[in-house]
Amino acid sequence: MRHLVSDYLASNAFEVSAVADGDAMDRVLAQKAADLIVLDLQLRNENGLDLMRRLDGRADAPIILITGSRSDEADKVIGLELGADDYITKPFGLREFLARVRAVLRRSDAVAAAGKRRSDRSTYRFGEWQLSLRTRRLTTGDGPPVPLTAGEFNLLTAFLRAPQQVLSREQLLAASRVHDDEVFDRSIDVLILRLRRKIETNPSQPRLIRTERGAGYVLAVPVEVA
Repeated sequence: MRHLVSDYLASNAFEVSAVADGDAMDRVLAQKAADLIVLDLQLRNENGLDLMRRLDGRADAPIILITGSRSDEADKVIGLELGADDYITKPFGLREFLARVRAVLRRSDAVAAAGKRRSDRSTYRFGEWQLSLRTRRLTTGDGPPVPLTAGEFNLLTAFLRAPQQVLSREQLLAASRVHDDEVFDRSIDVLILRLRRKIETNPSQPRLIRTERGAGYVLAVPVEVA
């Protein structure tokens, strides 16, 4: 399947590095940046979710997961929670796969373009945090940048552009551009959970992103734009 997928992408003008295991993945990513990572969760000798954890913060690229069973929702949800931007379930058609790849890359390009267009007003400050749209860096104080997936970045930007306003799941799904036909509401809840783990002092008692039961979520602190 690896050769079939890589050959098909190459025939559609993509430059592809196809590898069989995590060590080879590490070597490729150490040599050059990737625009997109496609990761099969069902590997022969390795756990794909473990490789997802290894990728956290190391590759500033969207991730598409290939999962094995339409009934196995757990892997999909865990993968989204770990930072995946989309998933496709076996068996799948190559045309659908290519459409998913192009859609994720378009969303990633749109985020980068939006940051360039707003370069004159590119920094949001909220609580002790600062988010730069130009560099897509989330920082606090003198600490290191906190890595954000494309979905997390889009979701946080949606909150920052509408502070102290309740946003419905439908609004947040459109803003985060998560493609998820089977776990619609859960996908937003997973993204919210991931954001809270990264920006809240106590994610179980959130101070910044609060739940408005039956309505959606709200960024509960004021925002400054520089």
